[in-house]
Amino acid sequence: MLASEFDFDLPVELIAQHPAAAREHSRLMVVRRDGGRIEHRRFDELPALLDGRDILARNCTKVIPARLIGRREATGGKWEGLFLREVEGGAWEILAATRGRPAPGERVVVDHGGGEGLRLALESRGEEGRWIVRPLGPPAASTLALLERHGQIPLPPYIRKGRAGEEDRERYQTVFARAPGSVAAPTAGLHFSDATFRDLAAKGVAWVDLTLHVGVGTFRPIEAERIEDHVMHAEWAELTAEAARALNARRAAGGRVVAVGTTSTRTLETAAAGGEIAPFSGPTGLFIRPGHAFRGLDALVTNFHLPRSSLLVLVSALAGVDLIREAYREAVARRYRFYSYGDAMLIL
Repeated sequence: MLASEFDFDLPVELIAQHPAAAREHSRLMVVRRDGGRIEHRRFDELPALLDGRDILARNCTKVIPARLIGRREATGGKWEGLFLREVEGGAWEILAATRGRPAPGERVVVDHGGGEGLRLALESRGEEGRWIVRPLGPPAASTLALLERHGQIPLPPYIRKGRAGEEDRERYQTVFARAPGSVAAPTAGLHFSDATFRDLAAKGVAWVDLTLHVGVGTFRPIEAERIEDHVMHAEWAELTAEAARALNARRAAGGRVVAVGTTSTRTLETAAAGGEIAPFSGPTGLFIRPGHAFRGLDALVTNFHLPRSSLLVLVSALAGVDLIREAYREAVARRYRFYSYGDAMLIL
C-alpha cells in the first residue's frame, strides 16, 4: 500500500495544545467494526460501553524528563538535546541540535534545575544528530536522578513547539505510570482518571499492566513510498506471565481484551505471535499494517494520529482503511481535538 493512502488534511487549530480540563472529559468517538457505525460520546462513558467480563491492557511506562536545554561552554551558543538511552560505561546517547558544528571534546552546560547546571562532555558524533555524551555530575548520581533534576518533559514538537509548562509534569503522564523509560507518553492512557478506574471496577472490568518504553521513533512519519518499506525502530516491551494468564482467563470466560493505546497493541500482538497471549520480554519492532491477523486484542482505545504515521496504519489495520478514513473525516468535520492531548477513539 502507498503511504499517501494514509494522508489527510488537518486544520492546524485542531491540534490540541493543552489537555482537557479533566482527563475523563475528553470526547470519545466510538467506531463499531460490525456494521461500520460511528457514535459520539464522552470518555467518562467508557465503562458503560464495556462488558463486565472485559479486561484492559494498559502501558505503565513513565515519561522521563529527557529534554535537556543548555549552552555550549566554549561559545555560549544555545544547545538542546533529547536523552535516548544510557550506554555502556555510564555514557548517554542523545539526539542533539545546535547552531554551528560542535566537535568531540567540547562540553555543554544544561542550565535547567538551578544550581551549577549539568555539564556534559561530547564524546562522539553519530548519524542523524545523535551523540554519545558523558555526564560530569556527581559520580553517585544515577542517570534518572540527573534527568529529574536537570531535564524537562519532552513534549512533541506539535504541542507548543515542545515547550513544556508546569501542568505537563502531571498531565503528560498517565495516572498509572510507574516504570521510567519513555521519551513520549502512551497517550491513550492520558484520558483515564482514578474515577474512571473506580467506575470500571464497579462494572466488573479488570485491567493488567504491561510495559513498552516509547522511543523517539514515535514522532517519525512514514517516509517510504510504500508502507511495506517502512522500518520500525525497536522498543523494549514486557508482558509478565501473571498478566498473560489474566488476559487469557478473561477471554476464556467470554470477555474481550481491550488494548489501551497502540503501544499496548504492539506489545500484545508481539506476545501473541504464537496464537495465544504468552509472556514476553525484549525488543519489538513489530509494524502492524493492513493484512495483520490480530491475536492479542479484541478492542482498542486510541487517540487521533498523525497523517502518514505507523500509528494511523495500525488502527486502519484493525478497523479497516475505509472505516478509519470515514471516521477521521467525521472527526475533522465535528472538530475533534487531535494528537497527544486530543480526544479519544474506541474501536469495538
